[in-house]
Amino acid sequence: MKAIAYKNAGPISAKDALIEFETDIPKPGPNDLLVEVRGVSVNPVDVKVRANMQPDSGPRILGFDAAGVVKAVGSDVTRFKPGDEVFYAGDLTRPGTNAEFQLVDERIVGRKPTSLGFAESAGMPLTTITAWEMLFDSFGLKEGEGEGESLLVIGGAGGVGSILIQLAKKLTGLNVIATASRADTQAWVKKMGADHVVNHRNPLDEEMKSLGISPRYVAALTNTDEHIGSIVALIKPRGHIALIDDPEGLDIMPLKLKALSLSWEFMFTRSMFQTEDMDVQHKLLNRVADLLDDGTLVSTVNKRGGTLSVESLRSAHEYQESGTAIGKTVLDGFSLVGIRT
Repeated sequence: MKAIAYKNAGPISAKDALIEFETDIPKPGPNDLLVEVRGVSVNPVDVKVRANMQPDSGPRILGFDAAGVVKAVGSDVTRFKPGDEVFYAGDLTRPGTNAEFQLVDERIVGRKPTSLGFAESAGMPLTTITAWEMLFDSFGLKEGEGEGESLLVIGGAGGVGSILIQLAKKLTGLNVIATASRADTQAWVKKMGADHVVNHRNPLDEEMKSLGISPRYVAALTNTDEHIGSIVALIKPRGHIALIDDPEGLDIMPLKLKALSLSWEFMFTRSMFQTEDMDVQHKLLNRVADLLDDGTLVSTVNKRGGTLSVESLRSAHEYQESGTAIGKTVLDGFSLVGIRT
């Protein structure tokens, strides 16, 4: 099968930053699905891994979102059968989605939304799982809760922010404030359902003071080390901060006086450590497929990058690294010769 990988960690500008190569079609383990990949997306984790993680042995296939068709199943699989259309975010410890075929544990796979094509569906899993776990695991909210409280989403126009805004507005009672600094990103977060928009180029505590809102929950999706002082100033006492980025240094002592909670959200934790509850990702993806199909949620895809190739994937990585990406970027899979998505 064809696959796209990288051999050496480094910048996307390197001549061989990404390579196409041939490799064997993998054979399913007991809990695995063998999926023919028909759509993929690009996430910040793709560029972080490519830039910073040297492959241990041979080329490493990237990609952490996919939609496709089940071609074969392992001996213990009970949730899917060959021919089923699925979507998922994969496993950081296994070969990725940028290939004709991929193995994935059925416990982290959901049914593909019938209302979306393969590429569009591939834009949803990783960011949706991240946002869902942030709301309901990190913050500990239950559906329908949050009336009278507010959530500040820092970096609202990115992939996670785009779906987090929607989940918070549709499934909880939270008032949602999103940050965005440009006219196009401000319009995007309003489209996703944000009640208010503030500019993260300005001190966020001053921006929030002008709104007269002190949120109990803060989703810090980008530049947490830059904003932490403002976050501590603006958040309610006994509030909760959840983050997904990688601040080089984070002094948590200022959180003490307000008795604040701090959580990291990392959606790969369940698959990496084979947690006893990892099948909750299967269940939430099925729920999200229902919510997309009934129109409760809308796609966060904002850019289509063509069919998967070294050139198209390089362009998608460059766009993701530019700092101007809005929503999600998706590509059609290798296998879509003559197939519309």
